[in-house]
Amino acid sequence: MRAAFGLMAKPPRPGVSKTRLARVIGPEAAARLARAFLLDSAALLAALAPRYAAPLTLFHSPADAGDEMAALLPGWPLAPQPEGDLGARMEAAFDHLFATGAPCALLIGTDAPTIPPALLELLPAAVLGGADAALIPALDGGYCAIALARPLPELLRDMPWSQPGLLDATRSRAEAAGLRLDVLPAWHDVDEAEDLAALRLSLDAAQPPGCAALPPFRANHSRAALASLAGG
Repeated sequence: MRAAFGLMAKPPRPGVSKTRLARVIGPEAAARLARAFLLDSAALLAALAPRYAAPLTLFHSPADAGDEMAALLPGWPLAPQPEGDLGARMEAAFDHLFATGAPCALLIGTDAPTIPPALLELLPAAVLGGADAALIPALDGGYCAIALARPLPELLRDMPWSQPGLLDATRSRAEAAGLRLDVLPAWHDVDEAEDLAALRLSLDAAQPPGCAALPPFRANHSRAALASLAGG
């Protein structure tokens, strides 16, 4: 075993999922997209996992959503996310992944379903190559995915989550702690209605502005869900 992979996810529910998108496309359509993003993100991790003999874990929130998530991703080991901010929940997820004995743990969410597989693969490669941590920046100033060589709570606690300064804050924390943080080329996530344009580009195998020049993941569920939107 050389790595352990985790997916942070919420059940796709109308009125709860992708609320910023829902304000423009409606709650039902937003939930369909959220479901598609979840399925594609899981497929992406599952495709990469054999190369690293990596066990997979779905970390779900809320804690009582286990049955719902098991129906969406049958066969995936499930673990509920604890209470707390995103950093606390990620810290718990990393603790769970490192408990497998893996020398590298990778964690992604479901907001960037078209991350190029070759880009995502660079994360465990960087950590196994000597980095303390590695991440894929998001265009909004956060990050889409992160891998660690060991539990590093200093990169997760009291951070400006969902704020454009997250990446800079993570860089500063790493520098202050004397950690080697490898920052890879960026990719886009999908939170706002305007992010759908980048999603369409990546689904068409085009390079969204500011993103890595690598072939995107096909994300067939997202492709179908986007096509179902009016004008998609």
